[in-house]
Amino acid sequence: MGRANSIVPRAFGGNIDNKHFGAGAIVHLPVFNPGGLLSVGDGHALQGDGEVCLTAIETALAGTLRIPLAKITGIAWPWAETPSHVITMAFDPDLDLAAASALREMIALIERATGLSAADAYSLCSIAADMHVTQLVNLHKGIHVMLAKSALQKA
Repeated sequence: MGRANSIVPRAFGGNIDNKHFGAGAIVHLPVFNPGGLLSVGDGHALQGDGEVCLTAIETALAGTLRIPLAKITGIAWPWAETPSHVITMAFDPDLDLAAASALREMIALIERATGLSAADAYSLCSIAADMHVTQLVNLHKGIHVMLAKSALQKA
């Protein structure tokens, strides 16, 4: 992918602006370049889904980060875990394309986690997943799909 700035959210991460990233969240980012770097910032004290005007209530960040490197994971887009949910995300100038990519990523995550077929995972998304607009700013629009971890329990 080459050199990229962190302002525009894309497959590598960037300015994701997901309000669900708080204490205890685990964010999985694909790395596309050997020696890829990590930048963390743009803390928000408060923001709704769908950041619409290039700002939220900006704040400093404080925390402890653990950065393990998992090689050959095959993930194409960022995804996250909160204490209660798994979240897939995608970004594109076209909101419909971002939505399709985020949904495909959730279907793949469900398949990996449960062994369900793609068709059954797709049905589960329609029944139990919630799609949200992450942001409408920063050139690329974002969608995140949230699924309660309880929906991934094998029967």
